[in-house]
Amino acid sequence: MIALLRYLIGNARLAGGLLLLGGLIAFSAIGLVVYDTELAYPLSAPIAREPSAAHPFGTDASGRDLLAVMIAGTLLTMKVGLIAGALGVGIGAVLGFVAATYGGWVDRIISGTVDVLLTVPGLLVLIVLASSIPGDLDTTDMALVIAALAWREPARQIRAQALVLREANYIRMSRLSGAGNLSVIFADMMPNLLPYLGASLVAAVSGAVLSSVGLEALGLGSRSEPTLGMTIYWMMLEGAFIRGLWWWVLEPIVVLVVLFVGLYLLSSGLDEFANPRLRTAS
Repeated sequence: MIALLRYLIGNARLAGGLLLLGGLIAFSAIGLVVYDTELAYPLSAPIAREPSAAHPFGTDASGRDLLAVMIAGTLLTMKVGLIAGALGVGIGAVLGFVAATYGGWVDRIISGTVDVLLTVPGLLVLIVLASSIPGDLDTTDMALVIAALAWREPARQIRAQALVLREANYIRMSRLSGAGNLSVIFADMMPNLLPYLGASLVAAVSGAVLSSVGLEALGLGSRSEPTLGMTIYWMMLEGAFIRGLWWWVLEPIVVLVVLFVGLYLLSSGLDEFANPRLRTAS
């Protein structure tokens, strides 16, 4: 524990990212216990009220308590990012390791497919996918839609890292000892790339959150779930800017800024941990 604290003191970005994300998670977790999150849904008498003792974050035009919305919406938005990011990195890691380890026509097929798909505008494809699914998309559906493209960049990056590792002496010794491709991947390559995979996961989560907010701001999310993206959608639909409802505009933006800054700092800190050159430079 003492060694971990010392490292976090030396890696300010990692410590800052953990602090910001931990604060958001604590805010939502404690809020679920001490605050009535049912107020995050439309009330019977819709009226927008400024922050007050009864509603610390105010209410929106449909009578939703915005503190309850921030509590529930933060967790829902992070859920989308975690599911889509984990699936994206998981699929990308499998394809990247397989392509680098097996080589030949397997590598050509996987690399060619990834290169072609990377040229396709991701947001446009996600809009088409989300629009083609009947009914409202809940957070799980949204995560699966985003994960359909979230594996492309991780697959390319992990393949590049695995190609470098493939030429390492200890990998050659493993092969000379009779280790098969799967053994090389799971016993030799993957343990050495765990810090890099962690940084890739954080970056994928950040990208997935950004994609979900973008799709939901266009009205393609679930209208029955108070995610941060849908909060922005309702804010724009009801003309919060024009009506001067500053609290409705400010709060989801502040939460998203804290979330993205925390993810960026965490990704940078993990990248520094995984890359000895960055540790030396800092």
